[in-house]
Amino acid sequence: MDTIEKAPAERLEVAEDLTAADLKAALAAGWADFIACPQYGLVIAGVYVVAGIAITYALVTFGQVIWLVPAIACFPLIAPFTAVGIYEVSRRRETGQPIAWRDVLGALRGRGDDQIMGLGVIIFVIVAFWVMLAHGIFYIFLAQSGLTTESLAMFETLSGWMMLLVGGAVGGAIALFTYCLTVMSLPTLIHRDVDLITAMIASWKTVSRNFPVMLGWAVLIALALFLASLPAFLGLLLVLPLLGHASWHLYRRAIS
Repeated sequence: MDTIEKAPAERLEVAEDLTAADLKAALAAGWADFIACPQYGLVIAGVYVVAGIAITYALVTFGQVIWLVPAIACFPLIAPFTAVGIYEVSRRRETGQPIAWRDVLGALRGRGDDQIMGLGVIIFVIVAFWVMLAHGIFYIFLAQSGLTTESLAMFETLSGWMMLLVGGAVGGAIALFTYCLTVMSLPTLIHRDVDLITAMIASWKTVSRNFPVMLGWAVLIALALFLASLPAFLGLLLVLPLLGHASWHLYRRAIS
C-alpha cells in the first residue's frame, strides 16, 4: 500500500470531544463513499451474506437452529475485520488515489508486516472463546430443563429465557471488549505506520475518552447489523458497506 503516513506512537492524538454530530457526519460521508464506489462494498458484503446464508442452512439442515443465536452474535465481532477493504476504498478516495481491486484486497496485507493479520488472529480467538462460552451456557441451562438443542420448546421454559439472558449479557460484554480494541485500530493500521499494540491502545483510548458517543456508535452498529441480518442477511449488502465507510471517517475525526 502506498502513501502510508509515518506516525510514531507518541504522535497519535486521540480526540476527547466527539459528539453525536460527528456520528451523523461520518454516516453522511460514508454514504457518499458507498455511492461513489458501490461495487467494492457490495462484493465484500456479498461474501458476508453468502457466509451467513450457508451457516444458517447448515444449522437448519442438521437441526441445530438454536445455534443461530450465537452465530448471529459473532457477526458484530468480525465485521470490523471484513471491512478492511472498505476502509481502503475510503482512504484512497480521500487522498485522490486510483482505486482497483488489487489495492482493495491488498489492504489485508497492511504494510507486509502482518499487523492487520495479527489483529485478525486476535479477533478469531475472541470469536472462538465466545462460541465455547455459548456452548457452556446453553448446556448448563439445557441440562436443567431436560431439553436438547434441537428443540425450540426451551423458549417456553424459565431456563430457556435465563439462558438467553445470561448468554446475551456475556456475549454483549465480549462484543464491547472487542469493539474497544478494534473500532479504531484497524483503520489506524491501514492509515498509519504504527504497531498493533499502539493501534489497539489508541482505539481503547478513543472509546474511554468519548464513552457516551462511542457506546452509541456501538449500539447503532449492533442494531443495524442485527436488523440487516433478519431478511436472509440481504440487508447487510447496504448496511455493512455504509458502516465500514462511516467508520473510516469517524476514525479520521477521532485520531490525528
